Amino acid sequence: CEILSSLPLQMSLYFNVYFFPFWWLITVAILYLKYPGLSDYYKFILVTIMILVSLTELIRLYLGYVGNLLEKVPELAGFWLLTLLPQLPVILFLLFNEGLKIHSLERAVHIVFAAFLSFQVVAAFFTLKRMVNTLATRFRLTEFHRLEEQRPAPG
Repeated sequence: CEILSSLPLQMSLYFNVYFFPFWWLITVAILYLKYPGLSDYYKFILVTIMILVSLTELIRLYLGYVGNLLEKVPELAGFWLLTLLPQLPVILFLLFNEGLKIHSLERAVHIVFAAFLSFQVVAAFFTLKRMVNTLATRFRLTEFHRLEEQRPAPG
């Protein structure tokens, strides 16, 4: 019985759980400081992004923990998709859009968060691939044994 969960992915999730509140506090504090100087559409975009990232991150980390530790493919696939689609592009937008008047501390925490997300996308992909291949092999062997038992004995 092989363990399919990924230790590097789990360590990354563990550290991400502790880093996210730090990232959130710094991002909100800097948003509060630079909010009056932003244009109206950037104000709307940043508030929407903060709400989206906050909700998505909680769901994403839960799915990552459950999917990796309990070796559940649907949860880990959900984690991978939430990391790849909403989270990573949003953090890259916050990191590289110069219209947001990015501060150096803000850039530093966004770089660390983007590094977490990038590593987790790659690690979750390979973990998912290994889990799916192993589960498919187990399914085929189970079906093979079931067919062998149903087969009539010769003679």
